Amino acid sequence: MSLNALHTPCLLLDKKKLLTNIGRLNTHLAQFDVRLRPHLKTLKSVDAARYMLEDTSAPCTVSTLEEVKQFAQAGFTDITYAVGISEHKLPEILDIQNQGVTLHILLDSFEQAQFVHAFCQDNGCKLSCLIEIDCDGKRAGIAPEDPQLIAVGKILASNGLYSGLLTHAGGSYDCNSLDEIRAIAQQEQNAVRDAASRLSAQQIDSAIISVGSTPTAMLGDGFEQITEVRAGVYASMDLVMAGLGVCRSQDIALSVLTRVIGHNREKNWLILDAGWMALSRDTGIASLQYGYGLVCDEAGHVIPELCVNSVNQEHGIVALPEGLDLSHFAIGTLLRILPNHACATAAQHAGYQVISNDEMDYWPRFGGW
Repeated sequence: MSLNALHTPCLLLDKKKLLTNIGRLNTHLAQFDVRLRPHLKTLKSVDAARYMLEDTSAPCTVSTLEEVKQFAQAGFTDITYAVGISEHKLPEILDIQNQGVTLHILLDSFEQAQFVHAFCQDNGCKLSCLIEIDCDGKRAGIAPEDPQLIAVGKILASNGLYSGLLTHAGGSYDCNSLDEIRAIAQQEQNAVRDAASRLSAQQIDSAIISVGSTPTAMLGDGFEQITEVRAGVYASMDLVMAGLGVCRSQDIALSVLTRVIGHNREKNWLILDAGWMALSRDTGIASLQYGYGLVCDEAGHVIPELCVNSVNQEHGIVALPEGLDLSHFAIGTLLRILPNHACATAAQHAGYQVISNDEMDYWPRFGGW
């Protein structure tokens, strides 16, 4: 294997680190009576998914209809589409379900429940519906105590469309300590347990009670009454997860391979051939000072004090600290950049150069909605 033979910039995926990360979460959740429903939105790769799932019948999560289609075509048969549904997508949902896929859709309003109900009546079908619960006020969902929850549950259950509850602890990304993440994990679980209890009092039973974010999956415990945990970036990790303390920088399996293509001697800057088109514009969490990604040497070891300080479309700029001069980085030097947000960086590329010991493979990825 020779990284020198690769055209830069390109996306590297360290297979050993990927498998270690996958195994770490599997081992953690094996302590509890709960299953993992991996989120495939980060890597968007059928090849990667085969390592995240036991087989094609194992449950998985996606964020776009394009992901639903791609993974269904690859033979995956138990998919949660974990983004709120709109009416115009229902014909495609039904078409995919008719191909033998168990496809769960998500909603959080009486209006959505009404149009799903009407669609199923008009088409003589049933769709599996999950009600999204707001566990922390960060995004979408119905609060557990909201009267609308019962109204939505009743209209779905009356037509055999209700499958359960789903929540996402987006607040875990704002935590300042591992103990805070653990507290958010319990808050997340409590929210769906409370919602399930309120529905149960109305004789509406929840077969699925789903929680998840990578931080709360990695640090949560107990999971009483929870049927499944969702996580996505856990497989590759990124600098946001490292900044939260969920992983170490050396656990990050994803990096962008780049070359030094110039020197600004007056300012002591390195110029790289990886700009925002290769790294993305995502700077992660504001409290973390990683610029557009941490700089590593060709072997993947973090070089202290170096990050990509600024980016243009096809140029990255690394400002060298005092005491480190340009002679250490000749033009043509290979470097790796660890991503702030793996989902955003991966989305800039068509596939992964998968490195494993002395071997290299290529896994295509897809995008679109």
